[in-house]
Amino acid sequence: MPRAVSPAALRRVIACAALLLAVCGQWPQSGLAWTGADEWLRDQLIRRQASVQTEQRLAVIDIDETSLAAAGPWPWPRERIASMIEQLLGAYGARGVALDLVLPEPADAGGDARLAMLSQHGPLVLPQAFDYNGNMPLRVGRLSGGNAARRSDDAVAASGYIANHAGLARAAHIGNIGFVPDPDGVIRRLPMQTGFAGRDYPTLSLALLDCCGGTASGAADGPTGGMQHGGGLRRLPYRLQWDAYKVIPASMILDQSAPDELLRDKLVLIGSSSLGLADRVATPLSASTSGLLVHAAALTAQLDARAGLAPAPWPGRPIAVLFAAATIALCAWTLPRKSALVNVAVLAAASALWLTLAWHMAPHDALFGISGPLLGNLFMLAVGVPFAWQLSQRQSRRLLDTLRQYVADAVVDELLRSNLVDPLKPSHCEVTTLIADMQGYTTHVAALPLEQAAELTRAFLDCLTGPVLAAHGTLDKFTGDGLVAFWGAPLPVPDHADQALDAAEAIQAAMLVFNAERARRGLARIRVRIGIESGRAMAGDFGSAARSIYTAVGDSVNVASRLETAARDLPHDVIVGPGTAALCRRHRLLNIGALTLRGKEHPTTLYTLLAHAPQQGVL
Repeated sequence: MPRAVSPAALRRVIACAALLLAVCGQWPQSGLAWTGADEWLRDQLIRRQASVQTEQRLAVIDIDETSLAAAGPWPWPRERIASMIEQLLGAYGARGVALDLVLPEPADAGGDARLAMLSQHGPLVLPQAFDYNGNMPLRVGRLSGGNAARRSDDAVAASGYIANHAGLARAAHIGNIGFVPDPDGVIRRLPMQTGFAGRDYPTLSLALLDCCGGTASGAADGPTGGMQHGGGLRRLPYRLQWDAYKVIPASMILDQSAPDELLRDKLVLIGSSSLGLADRVATPLSASTSGLLVHAAALTAQLDARAGLAPAPWPGRPIAVLFAAATIALCAWTLPRKSALVNVAVLAAASALWLTLAWHMAPHDALFGISGPLLGNLFMLAVGVPFAWQLSQRQSRRLLDTLRQYVADAVVDELLRSNLVDPLKPSHCEVTTLIADMQGYTTHVAALPLEQAAELTRAFLDCLTGPVLAAHGTLDKFTGDGLVAFWGAPLPVPDHADQALDAAEAIQAAMLVFNAERARRGLARIRVRIGIESGRAMAGDFGSAARSIYTAVGDSVNVASRLETAARDLPHDVIVGPGTAALCRRHRLLNIGALTLRGKEHPTTLYTLLAHAPQQGVL
């Protein structure tokens, strides 16, 4: 038969499973990461941490509805677009311009020629858009730019493209404006390098910085603080709110009404928020915004990285794993020792603490899983806490079953119904104590084999225990060949004296049957001695730090013990003290004289049960 797994081993398994989930939450490729929740949590942090401080290093030129109304509907003549770019680079002194509008078809020859010259010899970056879904093999326009792919690059593979017409194919700087949305449609990452047909193509912000970003004053950071000057998908930090970007209508450039200070020595992005032109995308900052602003956010991150302003990288994943391990270790210790409510509170506090830590870590690490430790906590809440509660309930039931061996079922039920804060707390109360013992125990078992001696002891104690519990008594302890029981605690009862006498009568009746059976087998009669006394005592849970016991102590308990001993020299099996005699109402007692008990200075009046009609000396 297989050996049962111990609760401690099961708790360790639960803790290890919770830690495994927390660790896997740091690596989405594990398949166990809570990716959707993780991205949602990070979005909340990004949205609340984004600054409204104005971005001073770049400007956004928007071909908005106002500009279209002022300068004419789209498509504009290329001459007008070329004039706007020349105004930005010449009159306004912009450092460089990036266009977020692909021109796949040629238009007016003069305008196209001016744009071609600007793109070949001026600080102008032209766009082309790569497609990544692979559903339609797009091949629009003449693809240009890019660098030979290196084996070490982690460029994102594209399946198609929309490029500018052949007249613009010799541009010196080309930037990709394509996006790779997450499964929920939100743009959280940008392909910094796109691989297609053996060449790598940078994103628009990288191409603009390569064109006219100046010398880097700080090394490009990794995937933590901002955007890496390298390949692959990189998470956008979205450090600024959209309102932080200076958006200037294109019409103000054409009529030269825009303030010079907004554009001089700035990097400029040109695009459109017009409903007919703009690509509207969802970002962590808003459900719908112009794709042009996503490139603005990428440019901000690149500028921060080059200026050394990006948050310093933190080891987010190791911190998350260590935090989860500490939380789970704490819960593994509290689960078997504390209540379910306390354990839930511990997990809730740990989750709140982790979210606070994640708030500070998020700008410093774009890779760690925010939901990993939360997933471990949730597992502990869903599995660990119920398991501990079930074990606690099982232990409580086991303790109750043990308690029912010492206390009558009715008393246990009443204790549960009373809902006392501490029903076993020591207190002074009126109790009646019954002490019973087998006379001549050593003589009876001396010649018996061990098994028969044990059988005799068990059978004798059964004759004592059953009546005590049936009379709602509390079984204090067994004394080897006898027992101690009392009434009146842990619950007070008005007729505790009569209940003890009920038990004494039932014990005598049980002994008659017991001895009759022994007589049929030719065995000697067994005599039971019973002492009963009532009085004030201290009852409660006593003992040491290592072991406790529910018992009653006091003078009346000692007197009951002396009465049981005195029965050895008296012809009566049940000796009742004066305290019980004064309290009993349902039993008739016979006065059998007085005796000075050990430890007493004055004689004590003794009584015994009378089962027949009243006579002289009967109470």
